[in-house]
Amino acid sequence: MSRINRSIDFMAKRKIAGFISVALVLLSLASLAVNQLKLGLDFTGGTLVEVSFQQPPVLNDLRSELENAGFEDVTVQNFGSDLDILVRLAQGFSPTVGNDVLAAIQSNSSYDVELKRAEFVGAQVGEELRDQGGLGMLLALGLVMVYVAFRFQLKFSVASVTALAHDVIIMLGLFSILQLDFDLTVLAAVLAVIGYSLNDTIVVSDRIRENFRRLRTGTPEDIVNVSLNQTLGRTLITSLTTLLVLLALFFFGGELIHNFAIALLAGVLVGTYSSIYVAANVLLALKVDREDLMAPEKEGEVEDDRP
Repeated sequence: MSRINRSIDFMAKRKIAGFISVALVLLSLASLAVNQLKLGLDFTGGTLVEVSFQQPPVLNDLRSELENAGFEDVTVQNFGSDLDILVRLAQGFSPTVGNDVLAAIQSNSSYDVELKRAEFVGAQVGEELRDQGGLGMLLALGLVMVYVAFRFQLKFSVASVTALAHDVIIMLGLFSILQLDFDLTVLAAVLAVIGYSLNDTIVVSDRIRENFRRLRTGTPEDIVNVSLNQTLGRTLITSLTTLLVLLALFFFGGELIHNFAIALLAGVLVGTYSSIYVAANVLLALKVDREDLMAPEKEGEVEDDRP
């Protein structure tokens, strides 16, 4: 008979974790309803101006000079190197916009700067990208639910999709609260976090299923705790090594992928938490038990009790 051995009693705090998760999701939804997302030019449309410098400029000074010149909602970031700068303007395109930006930069500085291109990103394209991105996210969640239902059981499917929805809503809420630009790179980060969190949740779910079939004693809470402790080392090592890479991107990757790194950092942290608490919490709320996970008997396999 297998003996239950728990190192950390995760499920003793599951009600507190559930309250925290519900509070964060409600806060995120409230911010999304009131503040909404600050959509980038990929979704809203606007003007892109690329300029090249002879020496690396100070981005904050460039941003201030353009704002003082009357440009609104200006984003200034490196584009490929320290000498190439991409200026994003949330305004319509005009034939002189490139020269206007060039004149604003040179008016209060001694920068030797050259205009490389000026182009317009249409709002219609932005709307299509936004709609297709949202449909892509919903399709991903639906396919995840079907996959987990076939791989495990319907209760595991509901738990996994709940954890993924929890992660996505909190990530979107973070960008809404902080009013960070939400563009295609951030959308890509959200989709990447769905895959990361799903992988972690499936590892935990697989161990829970195995222990329900293997352990003959203990309540469902005990078995979930054993499973979480057995996978804890793998979860922590994966998360920490991923975070090290993302921190390098955050500090040294440049402004072009700054929000991308923020989204992934938040997503990995929330995804690790949801794999431990949200998915397991939902499983226990759905009253998962051994009967749900019994291996099906093979056809024709009948126990012979004759002497």
